[in-house]
Amino acid sequence: MPIYNKLVRDYIPEIIQRQGKVCKTRILNKEEYITELKKKK
Repeated sequence: MPIYNKLVRDYIPEIIQRQGKVCKTRILNKEEYITELKKKK
């Protein structure tokens, strides 16, 4: 299974699961979130 380490919008994991696929998510703390946002620039 590929690992993407992407920020996702609301409901995207649910949409993936409705398609019969499996995804693993977690909620980032504030510091992790800021770090990941900076990577997107």
